[in-house]
Amino acid sequence: MRVVIAEDSTLLREGLTRLLAEAGLDVVAAVADAEALLAAVAEHRPAVAIVDIRMPPTHTDEGLRAARTLRRQHPAVGVLVLSQYVRVSYAVELLEGGAEGVGYLLKDRVSDLAEFASAIRRVGSGGSAIDPTVVDQLVGRHNKAGDPLTELSEREHSVLALMAEGRTNQAIAQRLIIAERTVEKHCTNIFLKLQLEAGPQDHRRVLAVLHYLNS
Repeated sequence: MRVVIAEDSTLLREGLTRLLAEAGLDVVAAVADAEALLAAVAEHRPAVAIVDIRMPPTHTDEGLRAARTLRRQHPAVGVLVLSQYVRVSYAVELLEGGAEGVGYLLKDRVSDLAEFASAIRRVGSGGSAIDPTVVDQLVGRHNKAGDPLTELSEREHSVLALMAEGRTNQAIAQRLIIAERTVEKHCTNIFLKLQLEAGPQDHRRVLAVLHYLNS
């Protein structure tokens, strides 16, 4: 899987390049700013662009804005944003165009190479990877009257939270130590409670995650 990295810290940029090479990923470019990122993606057409939110010149949200530009200009390229701090608003903004091929992780997750590489591959394959810390903060927001999310059981919330991280049913079953068939039943209940009907043009799993993240 071909990857482009955009990180202004030379040490972290070189460290990421080496780590991802060890994980079997092909880093075709590693750049230091948003302008170079856009050029590298246009040239190399990677499966995933890994983007630091804060980059030159202002070190505020240049990376986030570049990530949104990539989603518009190169929809086939997965975008995985790295952040030093939790900003739920950033995650929601990034997901405005849909949950496919999107990731938002804290930089602390990089230390777990296997988990980080797995997240990159999920995003590159059209899935999502949302940091569990971000998901935890989102859980606390779902207490509005009339919100169908309040109808979910505690277990269903856990399943949906892991779904929002980008986990498959098998991975959710392993994390919660339950049968995969049980996960499937929980998913069915979630879709029913969120009033997400099956249809040829709609992906209920993605719609459920979007409802969860945007409510």
